[in-house]
Amino acid sequence: MKLSIIIVNYNVRYFLEQCLHAVQNACSTIDAEIFVVDNNSVDGSCHMVREKFPAVCLIANKNNKGFSKANNQAIRQAQGEYILLLNPDTLVEEDSFVNCLNFMDGHPDAGGLGVPMIDGKGRFLPESKRGLPTPEVAFYKVFGLAKLFSHSARFARYYLGHLDKKQTHEVDVLAGAFMLLRRSVLYEVGWLDEDYFMYGEDIDLSYRITKAGFKNYYFAGTTIIHYKGESTKKGSINYVKIFYQAMIIFARKHFSKGRAGTFSLLINLAIYFRALLALSNRIIKTIAFPVADALVIYGGFLWLLPHWEQYKYTPDHYPPEFLKMVVPIYILIWLTGIWLAGAYHKPIKLIKLIKGILWGSIGILIFHSLVNESLRFSRALILIGAAWTYFSLLGYRYLLSQSQSKIALFERNQKKRVVILAHEDEAKRIGQLIEQSHIKIKVIGIVPPSEQHATKSELGNLSQLSEIIRIHKIEELIFSAVDLSSQQIISIMLDLSKLNLDYKIAPPKSLSIIGSNSIDTAGDLYVIHLNAITKERNRQNKRLLDFILSILFLISYPASWWSVDHKKGFFSNILEVLWASKSWVGFAGNSETQSNLPKIKPGILTPVDKFEEDLSEEKKLEIDMVYAQNYSILQDVEIILNAWKNLGR
Repeated sequence: MKLSIIIVNYNVRYFLEQCLHAVQNACSTIDAEIFVVDNNSVDGSCHMVREKFPAVCLIANKNNKGFSKANNQAIRQAQGEYILLLNPDTLVEEDSFVNCLNFMDGHPDAGGLGVPMIDGKGRFLPESKRGLPTPEVAFYKVFGLAKLFSHSARFARYYLGHLDKKQTHEVDVLAGAFMLLRRSVLYEVGWLDEDYFMYGEDIDLSYRITKAGFKNYYFAGTTIIHYKGESTKKGSINYVKIFYQAMIIFARKHFSKGRAGTFSLLINLAIYFRALLALSNRIIKTIAFPVADALVIYGGFLWLLPHWEQYKYTPDHYPPEFLKMVVPIYILIWLTGIWLAGAYHKPIKLIKLIKGILWGSIGILIFHSLVNESLRFSRALILIGAAWTYFSLLGYRYLLSQSQSKIALFERNQKKRVVILAHEDEAKRIGQLIEQSHIKIKVIGIVPPSEQHATKSELGNLSQLSEIIRIHKIEELIFSAVDLSSQQIISIMLDLSKLNLDYKIAPPKSLSIIGSNSIDTAGDLYVIHLNAITKERNRQNKRLLDFILSILFLISYPASWWSVDHKKGFFSNILEVLWASKSWVGFAGNSETQSNLPKIKPGILTPVDKFEEDLSEEKKLEIDMVYAQNYSILQDVEIILNAWKNLGR
């Protein structure tokens, strides 16, 4: 056995599916085995692996054992000469494994190997190559010097910014997202340290490899996509705390007592420093718009008041109390109305801003009618102030939305302009997925994955892609993983990385289209929602049917209770359905199979009640999918009539 691939998964089913497709393609010429260790996911990951990848060895844990323990579970069973630790939110090229194994075979001094990684927008991830986090290196990173001097051999040592990312180098630390290890070295230096629950174990293992006299290599001969942020939320303060605590474990284990103490002090300072920054950032983001709105409105009154006095009265007609006390009260009422209308939520919705200002204006008029006459001023000024509030707040939000800061983003009414890179049949399948995902997308056209002359139904060929993007103002590319290899997809993303494009990948025979636009998000999924039952009209009809039937059952209960098994249960179910805790008809499968289906209320009865024999979970899932895809209230009525006696279940 040449290669054992180990993937630890936790609630990233769709990314895992794409990852396994790519891994299988990359193993086509290699004697390899694949392990998936699932840390008690609740998103149907295990069911998906069993159903679509039966050759994969699945280890399904009953609790979350963490990254190190989960990897060690598979390492115990692995037979390969080399062992690859791979994240589920990655995409490898078809020749990634062959190239890496050839390099390792040609470098017997190599204990481990990592590769260049790009994110979901084609941007190079600096953690692809890292230095050892000594106290000095950690200090430069924590306090921003590494980012400020990103190519300095001294200050940028954490990400080895002085080394060319396009060349192969010896490095101190390998990234745990793609960590190829020589089995004999792994058994010599020891497996992953289980003191680390998450983060730090890759640094620890990399350091032990170099201490044993072997080398770690950053191998530039292949590139992978790492949807950084999918398996874990790396933008949160919780991540910062867990990561830096892992660094403390590393320091106490490998540094001298004095250096470890210094390092621990530095790390604890870093945790509080980052926490303070995160808290300050959150407060600033929360109050920024209200404070700006208050200043803009107050500034408007300062400018409007003299002009209104000159037009209607005489200068200084209004007493100083008007600007000092009354106008701030007006502003507070307007801001309260805007907040209650939800206009401070992102993205900005114009209708909510209008509602908020309208509510605030009504509140001010009510206030105006209730206060002492000495504080009552012109209603016309209130209306003029409301007009100023609306146009000024809308105006400066619009100006901010046109800037590169993305501080203010209006709700998107226009559909995102998308091109599908696929042949005709696959393009139709992807188009159907998009349509059924109910995402605001406009497919501008198709570009076939070849450089042959385009047909009438195609925008152009692959060599014309940059021009197509420019001419048609394309915002997103969707790749067919059936028609393009991972290597082609990654190459295109790298070529276009300077453009502000989003990317998605449609795995073969999948109900999802996968991508990632931000390292702080859990990725963007266009997931097919099994048509009819997800439509708002059908959800409303189903709820209306549940409500009407519950009322009828409640009224007729004295006459109908005798025909139902479990009389008390029938009455209890009537109340639960009436209060929308349950539905009269729901899905039949268990929690794992139901994760493949749209979310609906738990059912008293199920579509399976029409069948007398016992059915497997797989068969139940098939019946549930048909029910979801072709929903009608007549189906529910039929199921209820057929299984009437079970209404007290």
